[in-house]
Amino acid sequence: MAHAGAEVTLAVRNVDAGAKTAPDITATTGNQNIYVAELDLTDRGAIAKFIAAWNEPLHILVNNAGVMALPEQHTPEGWEMQFATNHLGHFALTLGLHDALAADGAARIVSVSSSAHMFSPIVFDDIHFAFRPYDPWLAYGQSKTANVLFAVAATGRWFRDGITANALMPGAIATNLQRHVGGIQTPAELQKTPEQGAATSILLATSPLVEGIGGRYFEDCNEATIVTQRTKDYSGVAPYALDLNNADRLWEESLRLLA
Repeated sequence: MAHAGAEVTLAVRNVDAGAKTAPDITATTGNQNIYVAELDLTDRGAIAKFIAAWNEPLHILVNNAGVMALPEQHTPEGWEMQFATNHLGHFALTLGLHDALAADGAARIVSVSSSAHMFSPIVFDDIHFAFRPYDPWLAYGQSKTANVLFAVAATGRWFRDGITANALMPGAIATNLQRHVGGIQTPAELQKTPEQGAATSILLATSPLVEGIGGRYFEDCNEATIVTQRTKDYSGVAPYALDLNNADRLWEESLRLLA
């Protein structure tokens, strides 16, 4: 995006890391309009502060933060940490930035999901593992399902405002995301570089090919095929992740929790 001349704000929990990254982006792209802002998606106060400080139209919002396969943790509200970070934090942020997105007239939201959505649908009766034994991968899976359902619901509600949202699987990229599971487990020949992993996000954020398209799930820069059972390579998208009733139910439950 910086190469294309966009003004880019890195919304980061670790401001020191962001402050080191921004000059690197400027050095490799020549773009001086790279900014860093503090944002912790598990802190409702931090989210509110970020939203209050944003005072201009917003063209593209990439909801890219994520935690994976955490040991069991809950927020002070009692929310399971992966669901709270990967879904509720992004939900609160995007909801608060709605007017800025609408002001653009053709804004796009990119919701970074994962093939791990196939591990679990949203278990609405026990989202936060109050009754089930905690499983880090099931918790991660339902949070990634939530990322897809959010794109479906946001597009349905905000399309008349010129806002569309799509979800995607970036691929297996060796990053700090895997710090709780001993590093990346995907065979080397199936891994992607960070640039390759970012490609589908950039497509959804900028390409005229998806103008006016929303509520869908992409992988490898193409819309994914709906599958009826988990595939060996985890390709495709589960029907429950695109289900309108599930999307509406998640939206209402998210509003209830944040209220």
